[in-house]
Amino acid sequence: MTIDPAAFRTAWPQVVRSLAVATRSLDTGEEYAAEAFARAAAQPDGVIDDLVGWCVQVGRRSWLDAVRRQAVLTRIQPQLVRPEVAPVDVPAAPGDDLDDRLALLFVACDDAIAPGAQLVLAMRVVCGLTIRQIALHLGVAEATAAARLTRAKAALARARGEFAVPDAPARAARLPVVLACVAGLLTVGQRDEPEPADATQDPARDALMLAEALAAQYPDEPEVAGLRAVCRLGLARRPGRVRDGVALPLDEVDRASWDRRLLAAGLDDATAAITRLAGPELPGRFALEAAISGVHATAPDAETTDWPRLAQLYGALLQVWPSPATRVARLVVLGRLTMRDGGDLGPIERELEDLVADGPPYAARDASLALADLARRTGRADEAAGRYRELLDVVPAGPLREYCRRYAG
Repeated sequence: MTIDPAAFRTAWPQVVRSLAVATRSLDTGEEYAAEAFARAAAQPDGVIDDLVGWCVQVGRRSWLDAVRRQAVLTRIQPQLVRPEVAPVDVPAAPGDDLDDRLALLFVACDDAIAPGAQLVLAMRVVCGLTIRQIALHLGVAEATAAARLTRAKAALARARGEFAVPDAPARAARLPVVLACVAGLLTVGQRDEPEPADATQDPARDALMLAEALAAQYPDEPEVAGLRAVCRLGLARRPGRVRDGVALPLDEVDRASWDRRLLAAGLDDATAAITRLAGPELPGRFALEAAISGVHATAPDAETTDWPRLAQLYGALLQVWPSPATRVARLVVLGRLTMRDGGDLGPIERELEDLVADGPPYAARDASLALADLARRTGRADEAAGRYRELLDVVPAGPLREYCRRYAG
């Protein structure tokens, strides 16, 4: 049978979670889920009415067969003689009210796993990104990303033993890492798939779905509202960013094509992220990112964007989340202001050059792009063309590479 991609993306986390609970291992649950879906695809059309239930049954039976062959789990022998039509009896566990993908995300963000490995595990098992996509996002070799995935699964098995969704206090402790993983998924979608050909293969849309599920669980958490605002506003502004397969600079984006419904919902979330702060509490990363997205979303065009306000917001963001990505974005804003005021771009360009030389690959690429754009916008055509040509070797195929090709001459 042909499995519809949308049905697969809905069913996959449900099956993985059920089998992980049954086998008490995330790694094993994923393995037998993959086998079950492969068997489903080999069935004639019309045989399977309930894809999730069928795959859980088949995956569980396959696991039990393997256990029986190895003769290592004698305590489950009574289960092996159940009738073929016996229902799957998965014990209740903490977090059974959670969305399945969200439950797996909280499992993947265990503090027993190194931070970089948490992100790889979450993006692969929960979000379904390929090793290649994960490697490109992290700026590492595919072999490195694959090794991190293997180590993450092994570390989780050593630290926790049996698979279990963490309880509410443990989920609250893991929430910051979960938010960062969802934000990383959004970044992959916005950077690598600004114009996805298949709506069911859209990391940015997946990020919004997870943000919606988080908002249902944490309705009063400012950072959750901020993350959902960032997702909503990012997706709302995505139409009009690409023309004929080429990404457009901010000045040429067709703002009339933006999704007004999502814009309004995102701006509501951005406001809520700030108003929910208690007393003198400083805004967190996602509340500030929501405010930044809100400034862009409400500007009638690039020229009249409130660049001084953006500079202030990025300065505040740099204090709470001093990442290379934040540094590059702030420098881009300062470059806009400096050009407008006729100032010296030298200090800004030197700092960008430092990021090209010493920053992680993704930040070095973004800093190189910022330098190329500054050269182009200040009339240094030959320098700009040279920088864009260099970027053609490091930017993945897609609208952004075609943007570089447009100005490479």
